[in-house]
Amino acid sequence: MPTQIFKADEVKAMSEQKLIELLKADKKSGLSSDEAKSRISSYGKNEIIEKHVPTILKFLKNFWGPIPWMIEVAAVLSAVIGHWPDFIVIVVLLFLNALIDFFQSEKAGKAMAALKKNLATKSKVLRNGKWAEIEASELVPGDIVRIRLGDIIPADVKLLEGEYLQIDQSALTGESLPVTRQKGDIAYSGSIAKKGEMTAIVYGTGLNTYFGNTASLVAKAKTKSHLQGAVVKIGDYLIFLNFILVIIVLILGYARHQNIFQVIEFALVLTVASVPVALPTVLSVTMAVGAFKLSRLKAIVNKLVAVEEMAGMDVLCSDKTGTLTKNELAVSGLFPVGNYKEDDIILFASLASAEHDNDPIDNAFLRSLKDEIKDVFQKWKQSHFTPFDPVIKRTEADVSLDNSPYKVSKGAEQVILDLCVNKKEIEADVNKATQKAAEKGNRTIGVAKTNDKGEWEMVGLAFLSDPPRDDSADTITKANELGVKVKMITGDQTAIAQTMGKELNIGSNIIPATDLHRTGEVEAAHLAIEADGFSEVFPEDKYRIVNLLQHNGHIVGMTGDGVNDAPALKKADAGIAVDGATDAAKSASALVLTLPGLNVIISAIKESRRIFQRMQSYATYRISETIDVLFFSVLAIIIFRDFPVTPIAIILLSVFNDFPIMAISYDNVKYSKKPEVWNMNKISLIGSFLGFTNVIFTFIIFFLGKYVLHMSFPELQTLVFAELSIAGNLTIFLARSRGPLWSLKPGKPLVWSTIISKLIITLICGFGILVTPIGWWVALVWVYACIQMLVTDRMKLIAYKIYERKPKFNRANPFKIH
Repeated sequence: MPTQIFKADEVKAMSEQKLIELLKADKKSGLSSDEAKSRISSYGKNEIIEKHVPTILKFLKNFWGPIPWMIEVAAVLSAVIGHWPDFIVIVVLLFLNALIDFFQSEKAGKAMAALKKNLATKSKVLRNGKWAEIEASELVPGDIVRIRLGDIIPADVKLLEGEYLQIDQSALTGESLPVTRQKGDIAYSGSIAKKGEMTAIVYGTGLNTYFGNTASLVAKAKTKSHLQGAVVKIGDYLIFLNFILVIIVLILGYARHQNIFQVIEFALVLTVASVPVALPTVLSVTMAVGAFKLSRLKAIVNKLVAVEEMAGMDVLCSDKTGTLTKNELAVSGLFPVGNYKEDDIILFASLASAEHDNDPIDNAFLRSLKDEIKDVFQKWKQSHFTPFDPVIKRTEADVSLDNSPYKVSKGAEQVILDLCVNKKEIEADVNKATQKAAEKGNRTIGVAKTNDKGEWEMVGLAFLSDPPRDDSADTITKANELGVKVKMITGDQTAIAQTMGKELNIGSNIIPATDLHRTGEVEAAHLAIEADGFSEVFPEDKYRIVNLLQHNGHIVGMTGDGVNDAPALKKADAGIAVDGATDAAKSASALVLTLPGLNVIISAIKESRRIFQRMQSYATYRISETIDVLFFSVLAIIIFRDFPVTPIAIILLSVFNDFPIMAISYDNVKYSKKPEVWNMNKISLIGSFLGFTNVIFTFIIFFLGKYVLHMSFPELQTLVFAELSIAGNLTIFLARSRGPLWSLKPGKPLVWSTIISKLIITLICGFGILVTPIGWWVALVWVYACIQMLVTDRMKLIAYKIYERKPKFNRANPFKIH
């Protein structure tokens, strides 16, 4: 039994006899059933094996990580000190966030299952000297199989007998045209036989196929969410501040001989308040609301983090065939010969075609028939048609007009030229026109007909290409205006890609993917960054291009529609499956477009940037509020030797400030003209500026209550709680804009959620629910909070000016300053 696993290049170069010997196969009788079973035990089944993870483990995984750990610690601390309402709120938030992430990951984790749909299920195989139909999964290397019109090729094979096969492998390689394969050629698993019938020998099965390699790339493709990094950084910052301040509280409490249990209780409550319990949930809800808005734009979100990644995307790697182009051959130019005209080329090429064959080249000519030509076309009668034969490389038809018989033919220009009696006179011009077409990447088809003497005459040349979608050029221009560089990636030849690059204003610096193989990682990265696109790429090339760009600090989007695009789609920060994509491409993608064209991508980028603005506003607000509560509480303890806010008030503060703020998901924002990125230096600076300004105002109202209004200490604690809640919640209206707070109208849901939650706080403080009542003094807090908001807004503008004078952050690592 053979044990060697062969590569495509090796098999292609190998003779038929040599391969049969190495595979210990029998061309006449095939393998025996026993031998096939033995080989399955060695090679495995001819299928893509998907690693199964139990559903419960997938769900529990959402409780593991830095942010879940912090939330879980907060829940334990709440239970230890007996604050059960706080414990319940924290646990509910923890499970809510886990459920959102779980359902999104379940939707997105079906790429492998979708890939398997593209594999053949049945196969005609020679076993025990007889032809039989078996499950394709039972095929092994050395099997002799029969491939016919319409079959999905069940494994990687070398063709042995038969005239030819015309194969559509666009889903695998991205080639826009079907390819013709003859004896001695290889054909890949997952491609489709469009014409012909041949016998072949299996040399690769399962993961040891071209298709299997694609599936392996999909399985290992992983990306790290920039949002996850940002959430961890925010949490780290707040926890670090809390750790320092809580240590100070504990040391002072011990030094002053205060009730150690009260000190520990307050320190634990402060810790709970500082943990950004609602942060993951608010961000997830914001993205979920954004995903719903994108669905109305006909863009379905598979992975929530794609909403945030689209906002930061600065490079869009776009597949050409079927994405930038229509994946439909069209006549792009005509070159008549002698006395013939351009319309004659279309007429006679259409007569040398057959609509029922559904051949892409035939269809291109038939679609090009104008109304005036159609009238003439219908007068001709086609009595016999010979389809394209890869041996003679042309089609031929017997036609007649008014009972006068003629023959027409179309095919490879040199073959057609050799038929014609006028070859010598026209050869130079034909060759020159063919060369020009090749330089533009067009495919040339020669057209000829017989004259009254029955002699062949060349009518002319037709140039075929896959035309761009109507909206592609406009989409690329808009993407550039939004700071997104579009790079074209295609399996087609370099000349075709360069022509398309110029036509769509992508650029003409299109280089073959093989150039990446000849250099080291540094030079390859430079090529990936500088190139306008890549030609002649395979799935592993697309994957590597995305990886190179990511490793050099770019947030990469990738569009595609075929199986061959799946690995790169999954690897990209924002994989986008275009309309009409295969199930494999859809499942591997973060975003699925359900309308033709790419314009919806521009709408998705704009909406994603709006969503990012909302998330960034919340992050800034959360830092500000935590600083206000932490620093005021600790400094007040240091100065006044008592707790300025009751533990229950801090818990109420967390609930009534975080839950209403979820309405920020519906806030009005303006999208940025440049890609967004989590800049923690900026968020921390602005949030800290707002927070420390609020600390000053909180101290001022504390002094007013203590020394001007002469309140009792319990009343003073309620007064401070009211200010922290009302003024603190209004901070969101400052955090949401770079300009003055009135420069951008807030969304109604945010306004009403703030008003309702603060009215509840007003009633709690006025009537003394869970806190000491302060009556009408709460109205003073409202007036004070409005003044505080206006002053703090001016401080925010100063903070932005300071930030703009600071050294800018490194995009490759947005958490570090140059």
